[in-house]
Amino acid sequence: MDLARTEVADGADGAGGAGGAGAVDGTSRDSRGQSAARLGLMVLPVAFFAVFFAYPVAAIVSRGLHGDGGWQPARIWDVATRPDIRHVLWFTTWQALASTALTLLVALPGAYVFARFDFRGKQMLRAVVTVPFVLPTVVVGTAFLALVGRGGLLDELWGVRLDTTVWAILLAHVFFNYAVVVRTVGGLWSQLDPGQEEAARMLGASRLAAWRRVTLPALGPAVAAAALMVFLFTFTSFGVVQILGGPTFSTLEVEIYRQTSEIFDLATAAVLTIVQFVAVGAILAVHAATVRRRETALRLVAPETTARRPRGAGQWTLLAGVLASIAVLLVLPLAVLVQRSLGAPGFGYYRALADDDGGVFLVAPIEAIGNSLEYAFAATAIAVLIGGLAAAALTRRAGRLMRGFDALLMLPLGVSAVTVGFGFLIALDEPPLDLRASWILVPLAQALVGVPFVVRTMLPVLRAVDGRLREAAAVLGASPWRVWREVDLPMVRRALLIAAGFAFAVSLGEFGATVFIARPDNPTLPVAVARLLGRAGDLNYGQAMALSTILMVVCAVALLLLERVRTDRTGEF
Repeated sequence: MDLARTEVADGADGAGGAGGAGAVDGTSRDSRGQSAARLGLMVLPVAFFAVFFAYPVAAIVSRGLHGDGGWQPARIWDVATRPDIRHVLWFTTWQALASTALTLLVALPGAYVFARFDFRGKQMLRAVVTVPFVLPTVVVGTAFLALVGRGGLLDELWGVRLDTTVWAILLAHVFFNYAVVVRTVGGLWSQLDPGQEEAARMLGASRLAAWRRVTLPALGPAVAAAALMVFLFTFTSFGVVQILGGPTFSTLEVEIYRQTSEIFDLATAAVLTIVQFVAVGAILAVHAATVRRRETALRLVAPETTARRPRGAGQWTLLAGVLASIAVLLVLPLAVLVQRSLGAPGFGYYRALADDDGGVFLVAPIEAIGNSLEYAFAATAIAVLIGGLAAAALTRRAGRLMRGFDALLMLPLGVSAVTVGFGFLIALDEPPLDLRASWILVPLAQALVGVPFVVRTMLPVLRAVDGRLREAAAVLGASPWRVWREVDLPMVRRALLIAAGFAFAVSLGEFGATVFIARPDNPTLPVAVARLLGRAGDLNYGQAMALSTILMVVCAVALLLLERVRTDRTGEF
């Protein structure tokens, strides 16, 4: 950063003495060099997505649309116009919009509290807020069923049941995605200089007007990114809808799974995958256009300088309200899981995890813990590498190529994870890509979902860096690597660690694709939980709750460590 600032001043003095043609030629060469550097950064991410995303999805779709008489594209229209499929499409879109709006309504006050308030237990609470996001969907669905279903907590206390309504699904989606808004929006909010809003108030603007005209436009890209992620997660919701929705409600993801694994109708599953793919592509295009209009250079400061102890009745009331919502929506379901895991005397369910009875797995269920950690660390490394390169390439918005590349990175969040996992089995089974027996297959599938988190967490901060600093450093001879190290890295270091934490969390909880490719002798925690829940008996159910509780503890410890290392003694990140 010091290099860039020094060279800005030196460059200004030297510009007048340089020849006009030479300056133009040098600028042109620098521009061409920067364009070539951006294209070079795109090579590895594009190759990764082509081989491990586009190819498997294309393989499963082509198999579904290829009949005895060759290609049958008419199947798309036939399936899409069926009344039952139209109902699935309508409900998928409606519940995703409602879930996104409800999540933003509930979580944005939390993002403000974590960004601007400093209070005891903040780091621990931040980890607690993030834990629900990584839990397997089947476990969360079961926990909410215990809360709002027949014989659940609400039924016992007040005779209220929500399992037959869409509200159970919406509340479960808020449970999952609360951390997305808090982390994505709150991370940027904590680095916005509050002095800009204070200056607007000194010039006569009200508190609301200053926030609407100064802070809200700066937060626009982060809010849009969070809303997009929440919409995509709920649009492709699987475990929650399958358990809480029952036969009444079904999303595209649930229907794809049912057509693939229960009915074995690959044609219908392929058509639904195409419909979902097109819908997500359209959403990403609209979002990209919106973000381009709203992104501006931001004035960022160290987050530790913006957080203050709450002052006044209004701020303390807001903090109390956020803590109450977290307790009811996030902590209570987790408490139910813990209570269920302790149902057997003497930690009986936990002791049973070490037993290998050969009934569910080829190994003891407890080995799923080590497997999940190994896979998650490998997937995080892959996601940070691919996502970091992609975010650096997207820093300068230029043309349709970059917009298409940006949309490509988000597609794994919108395409059925069931399709991706099943496509891995079909496509990656012949040399030179015969990976079905390789351990790396699971981290590759998990990294596909982690990369969009890395990109969306790093990109708003990268684009907020003043481009004149990069240009000055490049014009005066700094290599692209040195520009990145001196200018960008100091600003994005915090975002990079948050991105890695997100990727790790997503990898631990990924289920849709992993259930197809995890081997019986190397199950992950979500797969182990799902298999245990699928077998009758209190022991299997209790072991599933015990594994879920262990997963919660592992995630909470990892995220708490991330929070503790986010600042050093200088206060810089």
